[in-house]
Amino acid sequence: MALFNPVVISIVVMIVLCLLKFNVLLSILVSAIVAGLCSSMSIADTMSVLVGGMGGNAETALSYILLGTLAIAVSKTGLASILARKIAKLVKGKKLALILLIAFISCFSQNLIPVHIAFIPILIPSLLGLMNKLKINRRAVACALTFGLKTPYIAIPVGFGLIFQNLIRDQMIANGIDTTTKMVTGVMWIPAVGMFLGLLVAVFISYRGPREYKDLAIEGLDSSENDISNGSTSVTVNEKMTTKHWCALVGAASAFVVQILTGSLPLGGLCAIIVMLVTRAIKFSDIDDLVDGGVKMMGLIAFIMLVAAGYGSVLRETGAVESLVVSVSSVVGDSKLVGALLMLLVGLLVTMGIGSSFGTLPIIAAIYCPLGLQLGFSVPAIILLIGVAGALGDAGSPASDSTLGPTSGLNADKQHDHIWDTCVPTFLHYNIPLLIFGTIGAMLL
Repeated sequence: MALFNPVVISIVVMIVLCLLKFNVLLSILVSAIVAGLCSSMSIADTMSVLVGGMGGNAETALSYILLGTLAIAVSKTGLASILARKIAKLVKGKKLALILLIAFISCFSQNLIPVHIAFIPILIPSLLGLMNKLKINRRAVACALTFGLKTPYIAIPVGFGLIFQNLIRDQMIANGIDTTTKMVTGVMWIPAVGMFLGLLVAVFISYRGPREYKDLAIEGLDSSENDISNGSTSVTVNEKMTTKHWCALVGAASAFVVQILTGSLPLGGLCAIIVMLVTRAIKFSDIDDLVDGGVKMMGLIAFIMLVAAGYGSVLRETGAVESLVVSVSSVVGDSKLVGALLMLLVGLLVTMGIGSSFGTLPIIAAIYCPLGLQLGFSVPAIILLIGVAGALGDAGSPASDSTLGPTSGLNADKQHDHIWDTCVPTFLHYNIPLLIFGTIGAMLL
């Protein structure tokens, strides 16, 4: 029975523990052990698989540490302060304009300049003071950031979006359905519309009201940036770009260029730090402090990503993911509506556990392709079901970088809760519309 499947039990345990504000990293560890025990694995074997699987996110974890170091380095030069003040002048005290601008900038991180979450620890901490002054509810900003981190890769075949859509294409071809990237792009705009509506609801309805935050100094920011954190948006410091600022900008730009050329975000982060050292934007004697600051800022998130990869390995090792998909397919019958809804719900559960839309696709495509044909779905409908099932759960998962990234910036002053202020709001505002638009779209295509 699906309700007693180790994946279901384990993910429910993780969700409950997280909602009770039990430490996220420990919640994932406990949930991994529960999954192993429910599938007759010993605790020793479970931990062995978990530790062995942690390397799956090693590159991502290293990226977080190096990006945290880069963020501290850029902040020390004062470049982030200048950018924050420019944005403050641009939005002119309009909080909705600031939130939507953040969503717009976030969208670039997936396609135009595919650096994913790299911009968040550099930009967002410097804007917290302005957000405090405008009494912006940070849950709205979390939704804006997650929208930009998620929607473009679903809908736009550029950057990470091209990787995601090609993965859907390749997995469908591998499972007997001829598909092209153009066909994938032709239907994946449907869930993107649902997510856009979710963003509008979050920004203009759910979290439009004011929310008070304390004006606290943020570790790692220079004095002028903490002036902004104390509510000052007036230009009290020199906003002209000096040689040091230009060198810092070149360093940050080199991270983007190297990542695009090599496909390695850690290498990009390392090159950026080296460029800033060589150009003397930062002092050689300060590098230990900068790395320490980067670890403090992003270290926990890096470890959560490592453990999340191990957790995903445990779920795969149990064989419970495949049995969950098969057990659900066996109760669908001939109902396309029930089939579509259950297929999407399984995708939600699997992605919540694994924490990666990209990692979910190969697992579900193997079953969804023959099941979709059996239920009479068209090829575009099957594309939509697989794409949405893979995307579901990325928003709202405690172990997803689509939620960990926003929290890393918004919690720089320790006033933003990862679960209740990022995961729950993004889960409600994006997974619900994805379920609705995915189900209706599959029925109509």
